[in-house]
Amino acid sequence: MENLKGRKAIITGGGKGLGKATALAFAKEGIDVAITGRNEQNLIETVAELSAFGVKAIYATFDVGNHNEVKIGIQKIISEFKTIDILVNNAGIAAFGSFLEMQPKQWQAIIQTNLMGMYYVTKEVLPYIIENNQGDIFNVSSTAGITGNAGTSAYSASKFAVIGLSESLMKEVRKNNIRVCTLTPSTIASDMSIELGIANRNSEETVLQPADFAELIVAALHLPRRAMLKSASLWSTNP
Repeated sequence: MENLKGRKAIITGGGKGLGKATALAFAKEGIDVAITGRNEQNLIETVAELSAFGVKAIYATFDVGNHNEVKIGIQKIISEFKTIDILVNNAGIAAFGSFLEMQPKQWQAIIQTNLMGMYYVTKEVLPYIIENNQGDIFNVSSTAGITGNAGTSAYSASKFAVIGLSESLMKEVRKNNIRVCTLTPSTIASDMSIELGIANRNSEETVLQPADFAELIVAALHLPRRAMLKSASLWSTNP
């Protein structure tokens, strides 16, 4: 089992929901964590919670869909951590509506955040992981990236693209001893799902929780370096 203590991780969208749950799970393992997001107050509050575990916890405020902001934010993190071992590309947005009623601007925003944001962050972080000749990258897609449904065209398009990007990157960096895992969870009772009305806070017995998602990532990290979880679909046991 891999010892994770002292590793350095970046989690995008780490101020709440899946990102925050993953950050907390990492801190419990002794991983130093940098979280990113657009809401600075959420980041400040989460960093305080992470620091209570005795790890180094920092944040950078930026929009993953803005390449210049990403460059500045990642450099801020690198200046403090010096290196990065783990990247979790979690930041994402969602909106649903029929193909004709969803406006081009909204479509573009979803693609810009969910796909281009992942590309921008990975582009800035990957050289540091390659330099270590070892590391882990987790790219969060969705079951909506495996099967499209009515009203999900923009979100599904972005998440299908994430799978293509992630699987291509996985084959490209295996030679550098870097593991790239594509995650395709079904509905999780995250802040975003609750805000969209997909899940509710009282659905703990039937719907996946952010902590379940975080446990999967930690389990993948604990695999010996010779083993790589290429992809994983996380579902609740109750339909």
